[in-house]
Amino acid sequence: MNLLAVERIKLFSTRSPWWCALITVALSVGFAAILAGATPSDEPIALSATQFGGSQFGIAVVMVLAALAVTTEYRFNTIRTTFQAVPHRSPALVAKAVVVALAALVIGEIGAFGALGLAMLMRPNDHLGLHSAQDWMNVAGLGPVFAISAVLAVALGILIRHSAGAIALLLIYYLAVEELVQLIPKVGHHIHEWLPFNVANKFLRGSAVVDGPSPSDSPLSPGWALAYFAGIAIVFLLVALGVAKKRDA
Repeated sequence: MNLLAVERIKLFSTRSPWWCALITVALSVGFAAILAGATPSDEPIALSATQFGGSQFGIAVVMVLAALAVTTEYRFNTIRTTFQAVPHRSPALVAKAVVVALAALVIGEIGAFGALGLAMLMRPNDHLGLHSAQDWMNVAGLGPVFAISAVLAVALGILIRHSAGAIALLLIYYLAVEELVQLIPKVGHHIHEWLPFNVANKFLRGSAVVDGPSPSDSPLSPGWALAYFAGIAIVFLLVALGVAKKRDA
């Protein structure tokens, strides 16, 4: 608990997490407002469309926040003080991952429900609301996806230790690599089915054809999709912890 308290203080004592949180919520709510305002009144919008800003761009900003939480400590050597107090390193790094994940969870929920609430106010005749389990996953599920994405970013930050490199790799992979994999002849589609963010999209949006990006082609059910995504993040974090121990030995 002491480590969690320390990591919380370190995270929120700098400006970058606050700015990233503000940008994430603004993207989530802003895209919902743009969509609600731009769509003709006689064309109802889908619930999942209100979450476009958060699910497509908010995740990227949250991963930047998570990566910076680690890399800035290595950059300014403040991590050495932490490791002097916790020589085994892993508990401190795990505590950092937990704190960042919880922060991402809260940011995701605020953005998701804020976007839905604004869309409901602007489109009262579209009967938007949480009417099914899939609706709940589409909105409330954004927080857990943010949290798991943050753990992935923390793990990469531990491995790279440089802000520019970690952020560049995260954004390139998230925004381009998974889509480009589908262009590989014969096997690209099958590889894409199991890539982490494609699987996370299956949890959020299911298999329904709705407005916005194409639904995920993952063969997993939404529940197993979230478990698979979380499993990848945990494995990646464990690998990063093992590398960090060997590197600093």
